Amino acid sequence: MTKEITPKDKVFQTASRLFYQNGYRAIGVDTLAAESGIGKMTLYRHYPSKDDLIVAYLKDSNELFWKNFEEITRNAPTAREKLVAFFKSLQEYVMTPACYGCPFLNVATEYPETDYPGHEVAIKHKQSVRQRFYQLAKEAGAKKPDVLADQLFLLMDGAYMASRMFGSKNPAAHLAEAAQVLINSACG
Repeated sequence: MTKEITPKDKVFQTASRLFYQNGYRAIGVDTLAAESGIGKMTLYRHYPSKDDLIVAYLKDSNELFWKNFEEITRNAPTAREKLVAFFKSLQEYVMTPACYGCPFLNVATEYPETDYPGHEVAIKHKQSVRQRFYQLAKEAGAKKPDVLADQLFLLMDGAYMASRMFGSKNPAAHLAEAAQVLINSACG
């Protein structure tokens, strides 16, 4: 038995796809209503503003990121191997046509005001990723775990931006190797 898709789900799924592929500012409420087949009044009943829908999408993206992170790193026995596993998986993803960059970087570039609600969600997400990299770098025995965490963070975001700019044929083809070099250098 399949679950019936509610109007709220239709709007959310449509917005998620369109925001990720086309950007936040490029997609208006009229487009969301037309693409989802849901009237604007129904859309506004579930999401009082487009900003509310953007925040909901980003919060969902955060949950999905961490679910995937845990799944990717679950079978890696050491912190060092968890980091490598993440970057191998990220390399595979950013080299596919399904990748349109990072939804958090995308919102921060379109809405650079740090008090914009979507930008605030993006900052929290990025801070938690840096913190996780720091924890894993420390567990892996990095002499300067903060430095390794920052390096890996920049490498990750660089890969996302390369994918957004160049599509599936981008410079991130050597992402996992670059991460491995940084990890090996930092952890001896």
